[in-house]
Amino acid sequence: MRKGTVLCCPVCKSQLDENDSSFICVNNHCFDIAREGYVNLLCGSHKKGDLVGDNKEMALSRRLFLEKGYYCSLAASISKLLKESDFIRPTVLDICCGEGYYSQYIQNENDCELYGFDISKNMVRLASKRNLNAQFFVANLSDIPVFDKSIDFAFHLFAPFHKNEFSRILSENGLLVTAVPGERHLWQLKETVYSTPYQNEVTLPESEGLKLFDTLTVRDRITLSDSEDIMSLFKMTPYYYHTPRGGIEKLMKTQSLETEIEFILGIYKKE
Repeated sequence: MRKGTVLCCPVCKSQLDENDSSFICVNNHCFDIAREGYVNLLCGSHKKGDLVGDNKEMALSRRLFLEKGYYCSLAASISKLLKESDFIRPTVLDICCGEGYYSQYIQNENDCELYGFDISKNMVRLASKRNLNAQFFVANLSDIPVFDKSIDFAFHLFAPFHKNEFSRILSENGLLVTAVPGERHLWQLKETVYSTPYQNEVTLPESEGLKLFDTLTVRDRITLSDSEDIMSLFKMTPYYYHTPRGGIEKLMKTQSLETEIEFILGIYKKE
């Protein structure tokens, strides 16, 4: 584990330094390092974090699905954007990092100083178990405990867009990559669970502090060869919470599924 050079105290915003088994600031606000290596920087009522964000079952389901490489085309596209940037050993932040699949892909392909956070302790715990040369932490998207202008490259996949925080943390030439589902993302899965499937509405966020200067469409087809993978994917989507019981039962009986995947990447620069 490295010293937390970009981390700031969530209480007083001063520098956080690693001290044996904790991170501590000059005002003696102390945050213990978990045995897996992450640090919980949530404050107040959300401090425990176990009941915030995805639960253990959802975290494990997501890990099992991603580890099989179904979304590697998305990870490869983000990694390529970092490679093509002009940064030399950039500071990289995986915003809402989940269980760390994309962080690991990025670090395997790039020389960078890597950080990642999520509000779900269950997700961050799994990310830390990857034993990367990275610092993972539990934090709130609306108050990211890193210093102003400290991040050269940030990526943010399928999560709320907090424009003020994203603009604040990016360095002067920093880049932010965000991903939203394309129109036909998981189209064949939707055909299975809905009698009348609908295309996704694609809208990239707008921000006064960030300029959208380019977009990239990532398309692929994946084949899920068993019902476990199909249900793992389904649990990662918002459809899981809104699909009628009949659609879910039909999907549970499906033994294989080939479906389109489509992602729209928005690439932002700080204005």
